[in-house]
Amino acid sequence: MSEIHMPIPELYVSAESAAKLKVDAGNMPSWDLTARQICDLELLMNGGFAPLNGFLTQADYDSVVDNMRLSDGKLWPMPITLDVSDKFAEGIAPGQDIALRDAEGVILAIMSVSDKWSPDKAREAEKVFGANDMAHPAVNYLHNTTAGPIYLGGRITGLQQPTHYDYRSRRDTPNELRAYFRKLGWRRVVAFQTRNPLHRAHQELTFRAAKEAQANLLIHPIVGMTKPGDIDHFTRVRCYEAVLDKYPAATTHLSLLNLAMRMAGPREAVWHGLIRKNHGCTHFIVGRDHAGPGKNSQGEDFYGPYDAQDMFLEHQDEIGIEMVPFKMMVYVQEKAQYFPADEIEEGETVLNISGTELRRRLQEGLDIPDWFSFPEVVEELRRSKPPRSQQGFTVFFTGLSGSGKSTIANALMVKLMEAGGRPVTLLDGDLVRKHLSSELGFSKEHRDLNIKRIGYVASEITKNGGIAICAPIAPYTATRRAVREMIESEGAFLEVHVATSLEECERRDRKGLYKLAREGKIKEFTGISDPYEAPENPELRLNTENVDPDHCAHQVLLKLESMGLLTGPGMAAAE
Repeated sequence: MSEIHMPIPELYVSAESAAKLKVDAGNMPSWDLTARQICDLELLMNGGFAPLNGFLTQADYDSVVDNMRLSDGKLWPMPITLDVSDKFAEGIAPGQDIALRDAEGVILAIMSVSDKWSPDKAREAEKVFGANDMAHPAVNYLHNTTAGPIYLGGRITGLQQPTHYDYRSRRDTPNELRAYFRKLGWRRVVAFQTRNPLHRAHQELTFRAAKEAQANLLIHPIVGMTKPGDIDHFTRVRCYEAVLDKYPAATTHLSLLNLAMRMAGPREAVWHGLIRKNHGCTHFIVGRDHAGPGKNSQGEDFYGPYDAQDMFLEHQDEIGIEMVPFKMMVYVQEKAQYFPADEIEEGETVLNISGTELRRRLQEGLDIPDWFSFPEVVEELRRSKPPRSQQGFTVFFTGLSGSGKSTIANALMVKLMEAGGRPVTLLDGDLVRKHLSSELGFSKEHRDLNIKRIGYVASEITKNGGIAICAPIAPYTATRRAVREMIESEGAFLEVHVATSLEECERRDRKGLYKLAREGKIKEFTGISDPYEAPENPELRLNTENVDPDHCAHQVLLKLESMGLLTGPGMAAAE
């Protein structure tokens, strides 16, 4: 296994060449990279995605989607593509160079564009993720406005790494890890992939894996993009560091991987294996439902519990890294120890706390037993995720113009302010249009941008422990989902569909807007000339016909109480 100590190719040029190329890049068309694209670019440049030398060409993309292989036959299961907007793509032709910049405008790389095409995203979803189902976060990314409709392919010339201000000493490139293993004389290294905090079951699993493989252990968590709603990486890294001394220092290393996960189950397991091979590992732990996204639209798991292990084993020799398979670990009360689920003897008492149950206990401030997790980890989780009654949250009203959203939102705001305890901010659609989005029109693009601005402000309020009440029309499902994901990473989100009928909204219309819309004098008017996509599963649905706003606001308070977001006497007192 001596090859793990050999450096792998990187795509960076020398500092002298980079300085010259940056000057040249100033005259090139520039693309501002998304968060996912920055993760991809970093691993392209530092060799984490070897053998790739850039974003996939169309031939490579088609081959990867259909066969999990590049066009030259090399194993590669995941499309690594640069998706851009129609507007940007219009001015780009194959043979042209473009500058790739981060969010601050710093040029990270130059891309020599060789291909430009419009992908069949439904086909990509079916082939790569197994279903064209919007319940899958990566499929939602594909079809949502987050991902551009045009793909560009071509080689990358790296000028500098993306800047990370957090945990710099723990961010190792593939070659830095290989050099570290060489320095310590590690010839067998088993990698543990995680996007969650480490609990006692994970410790037992990793101990067993290292012992079985007779290898040293690399704890290699993802700190790029994971599943929406996951615990933020700052909290997770503090948890990892808090329990690192539970591992033998001479045999264990913690390093962070800036990967944007796709939650692609079996394909993702193969992909993770190739990435860990590039980082110098010889073994890789693949557990139950590896990189699975959860339930599909029918309430069933996207992938079988051990599909990822089966696919990895099928390609293990070609990956060049050995799988260490594991079943789910459970605690046996009589033995006061963790065991794989398939090793439990009849009559033994099995204890387990699911992720859903852990979140409930954290939200309600309930006890988390020592057999499940480490006190240091629980303390960090409680710091970042206090009980729901102490967290910020967003109430997001959506409905047609004239449905009563603003009236109910104002009534709710008064009731919450009367109760006190947390600052309350109302982000009404008309007020936001006046103060935050005055330059925007009413095209779909501008409506989406307006709602995302509201979502961003609400997420900041929620993150800082306040209450945000939003009352825009928000007609599009995909945009509301994007806002939900933005806010749920910071706190709780309550979607309220004010389901007043179009006929009733027209009857209430004091400004005569519906009449003008039917006469064609107002273009792109929701409910008349532009669609309203009603929420399928909001947390609360209100019908305001023959019901006063105070009653509706009271129903919202009751829902907030049932979610654990409000506590104390009088919060939802009788009307």
